[in-house]
Amino acid sequence: MRYLDRLQPLGLLALRLVLGVIMIGHGYPKVFGGLSHHVQMVGSLSLPGWLAYFSAGAEFLGGILIIAGLWTRFAALAIVINMTVAIAKVHWKNGLLGNGGYQFPLALAAIGFALIFFGAGPIALDSIRRGGRLAPKKS
Repeated sequence: MRYLDRLQPLGLLALRLVLGVIMIGHGYPKVFGGLSHHVQMVGSLSLPGWLAYFSAGAEFLGGILIIAGLWTRFAALAIVINMTVAIAKVHWKNGLLGNGGYQFPLALAAIGFALIFFGAGPIALDSIRRGGRLAPKKS
């Protein structure tokens, strides 16, 4: 099992890539062309419209940061908050597995939650920023 322990950095990289690509895919249309619609949608949820800017930024910029492994814990926290609000205000009423249910945002929030505690891993810009190496050390 020591062999699998050495592959843990690849597991964190996979989590970051999946979460980042999905968040960018959801944030891109909001940032580039749909921001006014997103502000209206957020306002219709009895939330201040300015939170739409946070939401779009958490999705698009947060996704980019997560993929790069830069300020990963901060970006993951923003995504977890965004997904928690989405679950509470949009998806909860549809149940876990119903049409528009909260299973997908819950899974994204869980990945973000894990990244808050584990960080980006050694294959990340955070590692270089802390003075580490980009790749894991050989044992």
